Amino acid sequence: MSTTVTVGPLYRADAERCAELERLLFPGDDPWSAQAFRDAVSSGQLYLAARAGSELVGYAGLAVVAGPPQAEAEVHTIGVDPAWQRHGIGRALLAKLLEVADELRATVFLEVRTDNEPARTLYERHGFEIVGLRKRYYHPSGADAHTMRRTARG
Repeated sequence: MSTTVTVGPLYRADAERCAELERLLFPGDDPWSAQAFRDAVSSGQLYLAARAGSELVGYAGLAVVAGPPQAEAEVHTIGVDPAWQRHGIGRALLAKLLEVADELRATVFLEVRTDNEPARTLYERHGFEIVGLRKRYYHPSGADAHTMRRTARG
C-alpha cells in the first residue's frame, strides 16, 4: 500500500462508509449505524477519519465527558478497514485523539473486547492499563470488555 494516509475530520457524508466498516469489523455485535455516525459527528465531540486518497480507511472518536480541573474523556470508537490494518492507521488515529486529551490533561477511558489482543496491545503501548471487567458488555454476542484507563498527561 503505497498511498499516503492522512488523518483529518470525519464528516456527516462519511457516515455510510463508517457504518459499512462497522459491519465488517464488528459483525457479532451491534455495529454503529450510519445515523449513529451522523449524530456523533454532529455532537461537537472529536471524530476523525483516516483517508487513503479519497477513500475512508479508518475512523475514531473521542468524547470529553468532564472538563478541567479533573478532565475525563472516553474513546468511543476506533476502526480500520481490514485491508488497511497493520499499517499504523489505528495508532495514528489514537495518537491524534490522545493529543487532544493531553491538551486538556484528561484521564482517558475506553472499553475493548477481552479477546481483541491487537487492540489491547495498541492501547497498552499508549499508556492504558486494565482497570475493570464488564461482563457481557457487547451485544448481541455477549462478549466481555476490559475497561482501560490512561492517566492524565500534559
